[in-house]
Amino acid sequence: MMTSLDRELLMVRREVRARRTSPVAWLPVAVVAAGLIALLLVFANEYGYAPDELYFRLLGKRGLAWGYVDQPPLLPMVVRAATAVFGDSVWGIRVPAMLCAAAVTMLGAVMAAELGGTRRAQTLTAFAVGTSALVLNFGHYIVTNSLDTVAWAAVLVCVLRALLREQGVWWCWAGLVVGVALYAKYIVLLLVAALLLGLVLAGPRKVFADRWLYAGAGLGLVIGSPNLIYQATHDFPQLHMAQALGSTDGTAYRAMFVTNLVLLLGPLLFVLCMIGLVQLFRVPEWKPVRALGIGYVVAAAASYLVDGGRPDYTGGLLIALLAVGCVVADRWVGVRTLRLVTLVLALVLGAALQVVLSLPVIPRSEFHKFQRAGRSLQDVGWQQLAAQAEAAYRALPDADRADAVLLTQNFAEAGALDRYGHGLPAIYSGHNGLYEWGAPPDSAGVVVAIGVDPARLAADFGSCRTVDTVDNRLGIDNPEQGRPIIVCRDREKPWAALWPGYRHLSAYP
Repeated sequence: MMTSLDRELLMVRREVRARRTSPVAWLPVAVVAAGLIALLLVFANEYGYAPDELYFRLLGKRGLAWGYVDQPPLLPMVVRAATAVFGDSVWGIRVPAMLCAAAVTMLGAVMAAELGGTRRAQTLTAFAVGTSALVLNFGHYIVTNSLDTVAWAAVLVCVLRALLREQGVWWCWAGLVVGVALYAKYIVLLLVAALLLGLVLAGPRKVFADRWLYAGAGLGLVIGSPNLIYQATHDFPQLHMAQALGSTDGTAYRAMFVTNLVLLLGPLLFVLCMIGLVQLFRVPEWKPVRALGIGYVVAAAASYLVDGGRPDYTGGLLIALLAVGCVVADRWVGVRTLRLVTLVLALVLGAALQVVLSLPVIPRSEFHKFQRAGRSLQDVGWQQLAAQAEAAYRALPDADRADAVLLTQNFAEAGALDRYGHGLPAIYSGHNGLYEWGAPPDSAGVVVAIGVDPARLAADFGSCRTVDTVDNRLGIDNPEQGRPIIVCRDREKPWAALWPGYRHLSAYP
């Protein structure tokens, strides 16, 4: 039983711990975050929707759902809210992504403060985090990582405060964030498991005697339980989705893991992260949070083995390591002006490179001259695709148009037709969550198929004719370029028998 003397000693120890942290430099950090939002706004409306954004918009437009086969329900609802508030536009649905990027930038600086970083170290951390390809990408596109990385960063701030300040109540705040984050992306459970294993291996193991830890776990479970119940009652669709992604993309991601990690951060920030990882185990004052270093290694290894090892899936832990690295770099600089100038210049040059590689800075009309592998290639041509599909539908005889439907190969095509099509019939797709919306009615005698495998259609219909091929008219060889638009008639069997053959789980394309 704790005596009054024990309580006084505990309070003194906590005060000492708290003094090791630094006050957050809110003004310079907020300036960096505001600058990031301004930068993202400049390029928010360039090119067009990303494929995933078209999908999230389509899911959100349909209304509330407990979950989907490929993701929890939160992000489509966020996109729905964004379109209601800011308008049904490219930049409108990206406003939440910009806010997420700013939030992660500030949370990174808060981590640096908890680690004892000076105002300069916090500002350097905010700048480094905000100019990484990781943050620029999910700040430009509204994707599941936009919300998920905010959640990871917030959980890690709570963990740092619980461990460094010895204030167990922060475990409850961490549990609260985890519970909410389960509605955005289930991979937050990987963070929890990795940190727990890190605490077992590196300590401090006394946290397992802290009732606040279990209160936080219970809180997270209660908040997230409806989402977990949905998974259990629907045969854990997320596991099937993870298996599908691992089987299709895993090999390529594993082969490029280190390269993708460097590209995700940039060479300098990658070095700072690795320095941070090493210094966590060398600096005595950071002994209580060494579990973060082990946690990153565990989480990265688990992701590598299960789904191919996309480094952005563990981006929250990378931000924590980057905060450590920036604090170390700031201490290395000290009062030496030359070192400070060198570090700042390197960060600025790295930031400029990351902006060019991550944001749509090249005019659309000139983009075909600078084609490179990347997500930007996928952002163009959606209006043209919808116009071509609409033209194919309008060219049908009046009798055929009356009972025609549209069938797409993937969710992005379906989303583009919904966004840019005018007066089109019902749209169907067997891709991911759209399959669950059901098959076309048997009364649909004509199908206008966009991008669907011609062999699949030939097996299911007595007559199929290619009437057009998708052309973005920009000379950009993206996944949709050259896909056929096919009109099919004389279905061989009822749709109930054919529809399972159109189901497929995958990322785009």
